[in-house]
Amino acid sequence: MPGPVPSTTRCKLINVVIELCLLFFLVALVYSAAGFGGGSSYLAILALWGIDFQLMKSTALLCNVAVVAGGVYHFYKSGHLPMKKALLLSFVSVPLAFIGSYLPLKQETFFLLLGVALTLAAVFMCYRMFFERNNQEPETLREGNGTLYGFIGGAIGLLSGMTGIGGGIYLAPVLRLGKYDTAKNVAGLSSFFILVNSIAGLMGQAAKKAIVFDPAFAGPLLIAVIIGGQIGARLSARVLKPKWVAGATAVLILYAGVRMLVK
Repeated sequence: MPGPVPSTTRCKLINVVIELCLLFFLVALVYSAAGFGGGSSYLAILALWGIDFQLMKSTALLCNVAVVAGGVYHFYKSGHLPMKKALLLSFVSVPLAFIGSYLPLKQETFFLLLGVALTLAAVFMCYRMFFERNNQEPETLREGNGTLYGFIGGAIGLLSGMTGIGGGIYLAPVLRLGKYDTAKNVAGLSSFFILVNSIAGLMGQAAKKAIVFDPAFAGPLLIAVIIGGQIGARLSARVLKPKWVAGATAVLILYAGVRMLVK
């Protein structure tokens, strides 16, 4: 029979969980105010800490759900979640997120896709910072082709299911660039999009019996993101100044993504 875990190993595990809890709390705090779950950052952090890839994916999706569930409620309550548009954006993405999560992926393929996804996420984050800094709220909104946005959401949903990223980081710049809705409503739409796609991703993992959940590891992280997400959802962007933190986060995500691609 295996002996007890050495005290030095236990101390290292505890230190790792404490470090991750602090980072996850900060990510949830900043991202929730903008309507995001922080899945890309959770995955980047877990990858840099060398966490098992199956555990990474399940943990990131669970944290997404924990963060954006409260955000969806607050956006809906404040009138910044147009449900017709939210359902249209999610109609194709939800089944594709389920399919993407159900697809069997080898570890090498997963990290290749994740590397590409994180690198793109960093680029989208940088664009979002530049766009919001130099452009005010659009004077007129363009409804555009709702079906087109639905299919764009579907493509993002497929990537979301395969990698564990909620997809809001990709959807929001597309909606802002297309003047699909106001900044607050786009944040609400992104929050709803992340929630339903993350749930679909978890269902896909459950269907193929691939959910890896370690309560001792994921439990503290979930508590950290719930607290951070609830605080962030109640604070305005002016209080948090998320652009500057998002810049540092983009660097982290870009580093993790490029590192995976190089390896």
